[in-house]
Amino acid sequence: MEVRKRAKVNQAGSSLGILLPGSSLERCNSGKRTEPARIREGVSLLGQSGSFSGSCLPRQWPWQRCVSMAAGLFLAVLLAVTQAWCVNAIHENLLWFSQLTEVEREISFRTECGLYYSYYKQMLQATSIQEGLSELIRDNLTESKRTINLLQRMNIYQEVFLSVLYRLLPLQAYLEPVYFYIYTVFSLQAVYVIALYLTAWLLAGSWLAGLLTGVWYILNRVDTTRVEFTISLRENWSLPFFALQVTAVTCYLRPQLSALQQKVMVWLMYVTTCCFCLTWQFNQFILLVQALIVYILDIVDLLTTTQVTTLYLVQVSGLLSVWLLQFCNSMILGSLVLSFIVAALFIRHCQSALKTGGLLVRLAKVLLHSILVLLLAFIINSLTKKALQLRSDEHIFKFIKSKFALGPTRDFDASLYLCEEAFGLLPLDTVERLAGTLLLYPYVPTVLLLSGMLAVAVLHNLRPKGGWEEEKRAAAGGQVETFRPDVAYNLLHSVLYGLLAFSTMRMKYIWTGHMCAVAAYGVCGTDLWTLLLKALRCNTKVLLRFIRYAVPVLMIGWLYYKFWPKLMEELSELREFYDPDTVELMTWISTKTPKQAVFAGSMQLLAGIKLCTGRVLTNHPHYEDKDLRERTRQVYQVYARRSPEEVYDILRAVGADYVVLENSICYERRHRRGCRLRDLLDLANGHIMDGPGENEPDLVPASHPRFCEAIKTDATAYTGLFTRTFQNKTFYVYRLKKKRLHPEHNTKETVRGSEDRQGDMKRKATQSFPSQAQSAEEKTIQTSQSPYSLTGNQMQDNNKN
Repeated sequence: MEVRKRAKVNQAGSSLGILLPGSSLERCNSGKRTEPARIREGVSLLGQSGSFSGSCLPRQWPWQRCVSMAAGLFLAVLLAVTQAWCVNAIHENLLWFSQLTEVEREISFRTECGLYYSYYKQMLQATSIQEGLSELIRDNLTESKRTINLLQRMNIYQEVFLSVLYRLLPLQAYLEPVYFYIYTVFSLQAVYVIALYLTAWLLAGSWLAGLLTGVWYILNRVDTTRVEFTISLRENWSLPFFALQVTAVTCYLRPQLSALQQKVMVWLMYVTTCCFCLTWQFNQFILLVQALIVYILDIVDLLTTTQVTTLYLVQVSGLLSVWLLQFCNSMILGSLVLSFIVAALFIRHCQSALKTGGLLVRLAKVLLHSILVLLLAFIINSLTKKALQLRSDEHIFKFIKSKFALGPTRDFDASLYLCEEAFGLLPLDTVERLAGTLLLYPYVPTVLLLSGMLAVAVLHNLRPKGGWEEEKRAAAGGQVETFRPDVAYNLLHSVLYGLLAFSTMRMKYIWTGHMCAVAAYGVCGTDLWTLLLKALRCNTKVLLRFIRYAVPVLMIGWLYYKFWPKLMEELSELREFYDPDTVELMTWISTKTPKQAVFAGSMQLLAGIKLCTGRVLTNHPHYEDKDLRERTRQVYQVYARRSPEEVYDILRAVGADYVVLENSICYERRHRRGCRLRDLLDLANGHIMDGPGENEPDLVPASHPRFCEAIKTDATAYTGLFTRTFQNKTFYVYRLKKKRLHPEHNTKETVRGSEDRQGDMKRKATQSFPSQAQSAEEKTIQTSQSPYSLTGNQMQDNNKN
């Protein structure tokens, strides 16, 4: 495609993100003593003052807090609206979406996005909501010769909810269904920005941190979201809810909450966890990392037993709620996160003496405890999957094994992921872009400093309590320092998801947004500045307060000066959607084929065919099903070296009436040798790959030519089984004949008659498609790339005026 608890107020808080309990007085960094702080009621969820955190900073009057709170919330909404407006403007300017025809708009929903959007369209086209739901629960269009429950198999409740909402609201006369859909997704970006803003505000106690977070998120749009060109992608629905859940967890772990506030946070965590899990099929792997964070904070005594149990149960209840909504989806019961939480709670209950003993004893207990938890989790997970006969997610584990060289590299499903750039390592240019917006520079020292402080706090927690050293320190007026649990959670969250992003580039969108909040906490909090001012021997509360105001303001000013013109330039760049070949294909299918016709082809293209034409598919991009993965591998044999009889039998077995071949796959050049789809098929079939290069010794030459190439020669072996019904520069469509010709019937007259019919077909095709006279290789070179092919989309500038 071309695109022409209620708790005491922190009376003596350290400025290094640390709580200092057990004292009614606090010692300021300047050496002066202050009066004991009076406990007040109605503690703000967003900090003591709504503007600053830190023991030596003066309190504000109530009216000042109200004004500060109102200003902070107003800026949060302003930034959120700005982000939603930006992505909408970029989407419009990228495609000139408002001027596209319906089929062009639908084609712009690339790959799996088109599949998900097709169910929104299907619900709206149904005569009633009940009928639409019934069609989704008993669907026989998505996979030929099968009836499946789409609400169980796929995460499409968001499409169902939007379609019902669109029907009930009086919007039909003012807003087209497609705009209602995309505006909802762009509005979720506003929710995402607000969630990150509040997280940074909660950590730093200053809404300036939230402001800086929002600015960074918008300026690093390339690395924080891809919503403008993958609107329907599941992560664009789920990550805003996950960010809200992290905000609720951060607030829940603050020491200043009343019992009512804690209950509100628990319910908020539950609701956001449910929404997150309901909208993305990979939720179990994201929640597994979060469960590991809770586990680490538990074994090092940074969370109370109540907090740990609550956080675990929120995850479990959220997953089980989604399990019920998805008609008892077995993939959720067999998830690693559920097995891990059950194992962690059981071993924790059995090892009641885990947090006793000296330092070395504690370390040994922690190691043994962790081994037992992991071993039990593995056993529970294995037994669950065996009992449920669950194999839906095994391709993910194959991918992980292959990625880290722990398993075979010839597996077709694993190779499909390994060969895609999105599932490779994070490229270095991402780091360069993050550094260019000043995001990386405060983030790295903040993470390093907090990690060091956390290590010190962990060693202190693991030492035996009440020892002579501690008594001596207490007699001397010293205080025992405890790391803030909310800061500890966000630190580990950023580190672990950062490691995940570096290992798999597609996961960076989970990390980079939260990275903005952590970096803003480093700039607007007191950690880095107190350490620096102590080193310079000029640590005073006035200077600290000045720096915490001045630095973020200066940074925002510099970012505005440097990037505002670039942003305006990007927003003013006008392009246009241009993909006539795919439009021609979809129009032909809609008008020239039966409505119940079954189409075979690449997963990406078939998703578009489902959306644009409503025809039946043999396979599709939603890959979380064992049988579907095997069917896809079989259908893809049209791009392998197989005989026409073998390909015909495969396609007939899956009920195909038509097969669509794409030049961009058959003659693919985007991937290196060994990663092209035809190479993956050759390796899986044990055949030598095309082109110069080394081959493994056990590979053998194929006995047949490549099907997608040979069928275009119109040889008798192919014309006896397939009839070419459509062709343009990018696509070839063949209809499978109802009966195969047997060799004994292949007399001279039959051959002559077949050749005459082929000649007639060629003449007709040549009249309709003059470019057919070109060679296959020339057509590949000159073709305009389809958004459903494995090649990327190209851009073509076009001024609307």
